[in-house]
Amino acid sequence: MPKHLPKSIPPVPQQPTVVKYVQPSRIGIQSHTLTRHCIGYVRRGTKYIYYGDVRHAVGAGEVFYLSAGTHYTEDVPTGSRNFEQVVFYYTSEQLARILNNLSLTYQLAITNDHSCPECEKQSHVVAPGWPALKNFFSTINAGLRDNLFADDDTAVHLKLTELVYLILSQGECCLKSKILSNMDLTKENFEQIVHNSIFTDISIEELAAKCNRSLTSFKKEFRKHFFEPPHKWFIRQRLMHSRLLLISTNKSISEIGLACNFPNTSHFIKLFKKEYGMTPAAYRNRHQQSIAEDGAGPRDIPAERDGEPDAEIRAQAHDKKTFPADV
Repeated sequence: MPKHLPKSIPPVPQQPTVVKYVQPSRIGIQSHTLTRHCIGYVRRGTKYIYYGDVRHAVGAGEVFYLSAGTHYTEDVPTGSRNFEQVVFYYTSEQLARILNNLSLTYQLAITNDHSCPECEKQSHVVAPGWPALKNFFSTINAGLRDNLFADDDTAVHLKLTELVYLILSQGECCLKSKILSNMDLTKENFEQIVHNSIFTDISIEELAAKCNRSLTSFKKEFRKHFFEPPHKWFIRQRLMHSRLLLISTNKSISEIGLACNFPNTSHFIKLFKKEYGMTPAAYRNRHQQSIAEDGAGPRDIPAERDGEPDAEIRAQAHDKKTFPADV
């Protein structure tokens, strides 16, 4: 037995990432769990962001923001042309350093006076691109094509700084407000713990303890972040995921219920009907009929994919005809 055990190597801090995704065909709605926030730009095609049965479109030439957490999206090519998007991923700590640099080095006055009920309650923002932003993403696309950002964290950090500056210089708007809301690390940690518990069998009391809060304080904080009581929000999130599984897999109703933490099938069916106005089986049949009427034929939608792109994807994604792990 060795006398001295090797010291553990501290983890390397996660750096900002920029990735280009290319999607050649329509593969349906997918679930994506983001561990970081992202700002993306659609170059071709249309991106849809879903909240239950409501969807929001992001067209070519538009920029979008997605907060850390689980999102349901669909990327749709236009005609014979691929869907294309360029996405930056970053953490709250990285954003804080960028804002501090812009404020101290360049004396940029950073304000957040925008107040909007719509963007406050949603975890995404869509905005039309303006000339400077379009030129910026055109440059990023060329850089990815020429592999300029592979293994060059400094270049990516500088480009993210430039992107943040472009957004801040637009004045008060939903996009700027949502990005600046990432500065609250306490809020981010609270929301991350909650999102990680959606499909776990944990009580509200246990979750409150996990967040280092009393039950009363936790419920008050929860409503502040998610705009409804914990039990109602968790049920809604699980039902949204069950909806995705109904239209994207061949799993039975009971299997989907179990996967979404509804062990009692009858109770699952009752909750689903209350939320969507029909049973899970009827919902699945309606979706299949709509596909047949569209003449597109059945679409085999892959299972949800979690996490974010690794180094190999970052280096190669500019020309990949596959859909990597995120967004």
